[in-house]
Amino acid sequence: MKIKRFFTSSLLLFICISLNAQNERNPSEKYKDAYKKYINFTCPIPQDSIRHFVYFSRDRELITKHPLLFIPRFQGAQIMYSWKELEPKKGQYDFSIIKEDIAYLKKYGKKLFIQLQDATFDKRYKAVPNYLLTNEYDGGAVFQYNDDGEPEGWTAKRWNKKVQERFAILLMALGNEFNKEIEGINLQETAIGVSSKTDPSFTEANYLKGIKNNMLAVKKAFPNVTTMIYANFIPGEWLPFDDKGYLKSIYKYGEDIGVGLGGPDLMVTRKGQLNHALAQMHEGKFTVPLGIAIQDGNYISKTGTDKDYEENKDNGKKDRRNFVPMLNSFAKYFLKVNYMFWANQKPYFEEDVIPCFSNE
Repeated sequence: MKIKRFFTSSLLLFICISLNAQNERNPSEKYKDAYKKYINFTCPIPQDSIRHFVYFSRDRELITKHPLLFIPRFQGAQIMYSWKELEPKKGQYDFSIIKEDIAYLKKYGKKLFIQLQDATFDKRYKAVPNYLLTNEYDGGAVFQYNDDGEPEGWTAKRWNKKVQERFAILLMALGNEFNKEIEGINLQETAIGVSSKTDPSFTEANYLKGIKNNMLAVKKAFPNVTTMIYANFIPGEWLPFDDKGYLKSIYKYGEDIGVGLGGPDLMVTRKGQLNHALAQMHEGKFTVPLGIAIQDGNYISKTGTDKDYEENKDNGKKDRRNFVPMLNSFAKYFLKVNYMFWANQKPYFEEDVIPCFSNE
């Protein structure tokens, strides 16, 4: 019996040592199995302190008579507004659509969470005003490219000081109008497909400074509501092997100045996301709000930019597993988030999300 116990203890010790050695050999797989702890959670999702919003991207008209209005667990809607539509001409602002959305949601006791768009993932569409696309602002925006070197959208030149100044002025105008009126505002993700090879004016150092300047600007403009940035990846580094301290400095700066932190994709099986935004949230100690978005494709562990993601084929398989309880518990216990933004993607929102939140 003693020999058997000794053998069992030795075996367990060997397994633990082997796992630790494996993690040391390949630190990129440190959290690859973290989600498995939460895989057996089920619906309904118990009441918690997380503030849940439904993300509509730029499809603001879809909030009309949407189910979220009648489900108490949802605090409101997160809607994306482009810089271009809010400032159609230099110094001339039109916030009428934001006012409409605030008023409509308020009828149902819901709040608006603004996402301010200065980058796109559609090469046909620029999110910045036309006046920025001039020599005064060094063109104002540039193509961003995917890993195959193909253009996949546009981004404002966040590293250009004059562009930053105009962005800060926009934020102050928004804050003067809506500070205290909304739940919060977030800046788009820090990941962009730009380098000094694709745009000579780009430098990693100036990009990092530009992101921090924008963070400070949003905090100054909105001192009374939640402010947040989606800090997921920074051009020029790749964690954990090529760590230049860029992303870590964004998370530290957000905590220092009171700007919330988060990411745009809750991808619990993808090493890229696990080793960047998700690792920063899990490993850090924060007093600022943390947030995570479940965006298109995330309901089946993919993103809209994945080459193997074909929405018409992947969308709504009847034999799929409902991952909403797992995603919620992972965000709650592993990331310790304060906010979750659930994409209004058919059929997952209706078939998977609503049943988990409408029954207590």
